[in-house]
Amino acid sequence: MLLTITTTHRPATDLGYLLHKHPARCQAFDLSFGQVHVFYPEAGEETCTAALLLDVDPVGLVRKPGQADFALAHYVNDRPYVASSFMSAAIAQIYGTALNGHCQQRPELAQTPIPLQAGLVALPCQGGEGLLRRLFEPLGYAVQAERQSLDPHFPEWGESRIYNVTLEATVRLADLLTHLYVLIPVLDDEKHYYVGEDEIDKLLNRGAGWLAAHPEQKLIAHRYLKHRWSLTRQALARLADDAPDPAAAEAQQDQEEEAVERPLSLNTQRLEAVAAALKDSGALRVLDLGCGEGNLLKRLMAERQFVAITGVDISQWTLQRAAQRLKLDRLPPAQRERIQLLQSALTYRDERLAGYDAAALVEVVEHVDPPRLAALERTVFEFARPGVVVVTTPNAEYNARFATLPAGRFRHRDHRFEWTRAEFQEWAGRVARRFGYTVHFQPIGPVDDELGSPTQMAVFRRPEMAGTFDNLPEVGDYAGRPGESLEPPGG
Repeated sequence: MLLTITTTHRPATDLGYLLHKHPARCQAFDLSFGQVHVFYPEAGEETCTAALLLDVDPVGLVRKPGQADFALAHYVNDRPYVASSFMSAAIAQIYGTALNGHCQQRPELAQTPIPLQAGLVALPCQGGEGLLRRLFEPLGYAVQAERQSLDPHFPEWGESRIYNVTLEATVRLADLLTHLYVLIPVLDDEKHYYVGEDEIDKLLNRGAGWLAAHPEQKLIAHRYLKHRWSLTRQALARLADDAPDPAAAEAQQDQEEEAVERPLSLNTQRLEAVAAALKDSGALRVLDLGCGEGNLLKRLMAERQFVAITGVDISQWTLQRAAQRLKLDRLPPAQRERIQLLQSALTYRDERLAGYDAAALVEVVEHVDPPRLAALERTVFEFARPGVVVVTTPNAEYNARFATLPAGRFRHRDHRFEWTRAEFQEWAGRVARRFGYTVHFQPIGPVDDELGSPTQMAVFRRPEMAGTFDNLPEVGDYAGRPGESLEPPGG
């Protein structure tokens, strides 16, 4: 079994720090079911590859109780050769520190999404390439799969269930290892050890932050727990119980943020600015990503220009509230056909979001954990890829002007970060360069000579959308300070 992990993050040899394995040494480790070798086929400043080679002892497998499921199992089986739960066990034991997200020498890098490529040779896929993609693509991975034939000289034997797989994403190393740890045995649909109730804790621990919103959550749990329905039901119930109560939490947090910004009527100004930007773009089909209870959707419905309006939110409760506030059940048929509400997580690829002219993320990005921000970027700018994307987010510098906001506090309890103008423009410029957009900036709210505006808005557009948003202020005028240019590199 072979697993390779490659990065182009510079210096690429920092991968050795993250894995706690020196690039200049070949290392061997004895496990109960075989031996693991870790080595680096390539280790340079620009590219570094770490290889984990697991050599399973077939004699040891025969001697393990419960391994013979059919008469010839002692003599004919694929367990020593294919990626399976043995590989997951090797990841946990050999890369355990990296799997847990720790790195003493490079702690900040361990928490930073970096470009990573994982290669798995001979990965069994019970469910074929389709299931492989359904498991990894929602997590933000680009998937390449090459199916192996049983024997090229005997095509009548049919195709095998074995694939050589390459996964690419910009993620934390800990996230990549976690996804491999959980999903390799799910794809193989087998485990080499007894599965009891303690396996539920292991699944929920490794699935924290991504499993609850995964579209294949039920299948993952059922296969990981070796098709034991009693354990699967417990796992799914605990996943549901761990979800926060949106009815109380969202209402209270939104009230807190509104109380801070109320003197400036910022929410109204934001919605009007975004609706105007979408209208000026000439878009006919628009997405409101993170639509909440439908405040922007209501404004968009009032504009006859928009023939298809879709609101997207991760919370089913919030979507129900949006449907009630928009009175969807009372709309005339022609109006009702213009709008739909979808439950979806913006850090997961969703084919339903493709094909729209424009999309808006109003005060959304700051609610995303920084390690998951790269997944959101790919979901919106690579997979959905609308012609125009409008993003608003708080300007952290302006917080000093809010008398009721204690120093160092975010405007909303659920904010994971708040960007300064320079940080926002650096992020927007990087996203635009990576995904082939241009970007312009616009202030929302009163502009302070020193601190800028309370809300900052970026309008991304693909080159073929030339001519839209020509009336927006130039980037250099954004901060309201004559002569200061804040244009992002390459923006």
